[in-house]
Amino acid sequence: MAFGPGHVPGAVIPGAGPSGKPGSRPTVKLREAGPDDPPRYAPEWLELREPADAAGRAHDLLDPLRIRLANMPGKSGVVIHDLGCGTGSMGRWLAPRLDGAQHWILHDRDPYLLHFAAVSSPRSAADGSRVTVETRRGDVARLTPDALQGASLVTASALLDVLTREEIDALAAACTGAGCPALLTLSVAGRVELSPSHPLDAELTQAFNDHQRRDGLLGPDAVTAAAEAFSEHGATVRLHPSPWRLGPEQAALTEQWLRGWVGAAVEERPELRAEADVYLTNRLAALAAGELRVTVHHVDLLALSRPGGGAS
Repeated sequence: MAFGPGHVPGAVIPGAGPSGKPGSRPTVKLREAGPDDPPRYAPEWLELREPADAAGRAHDLLDPLRIRLANMPGKSGVVIHDLGCGTGSMGRWLAPRLDGAQHWILHDRDPYLLHFAAVSSPRSAADGSRVTVETRRGDVARLTPDALQGASLVTASALLDVLTREEIDALAAACTGAGCPALLTLSVAGRVELSPSHPLDAELTQAFNDHQRRDGLLGPDAVTAAAEAFSEHGATVRLHPSPWRLGPEQAALTEQWLRGWVGAAVEERPELRAEADVYLTNRLAALAAGELRVTVHHVDLLALSRPGGGAS
């Protein structure tokens, strides 16, 4: 993995953990940001995590999604809105797994990421049908049913946990109001497993989870809130685990995740710093020796609303 200019070995790539100004969050640019705000999801981080994301996503949710898309009335192809698309990894994963012509509308606040996503998007579906792409720069936390007019599907990856309860409810209302399903993948579940275990694992996990809940964001509570919101708006909701399973082959990703995870925990609870510094040094040594394995738990959500809106 070749990191971009200015990357300092041992530093946390933006997106993997706390970076930039104190109190800033490593999120997609969901809301208006100042011109001096640092990028919150560096392309290097998105590229580094893409294979683990692809391996983790829940294939079991694809069959009910395919059935729903095939039964949507009056469609010669599907229109898919990808929210907070980043570099476009969701499209690269999903488009080749769906039959039929597809038009992807990629949403993000970062114009560089939008450009990268557009040029690296797949050009053909599973059956060879054409895949086309357009980009929209804007605030994905304020979608309305009108903005999703004509949509066949809404997708997102690692998005729910950086939304507030109000934003999740608005997303559910927009999707169900437009009558389109939503496939929302890789929401953090608030659980990690490290092998070998360490007495500090649980304390760091709790501190990290508390950090994820700052500023009214839902963090590890997001997928439960989203399931409730979509259900209240009449959708049928399916949940499926989508863990990262990180071993020696994913050492570069594991290092960045570990630095970011510990860094966020210490930012939340500064009194842990001395213990956490020793912990991180020892964990990185075990990683370098090929002795560390990590499971980072996520959950994928498929919400199926009846075409035209309303209950499924």
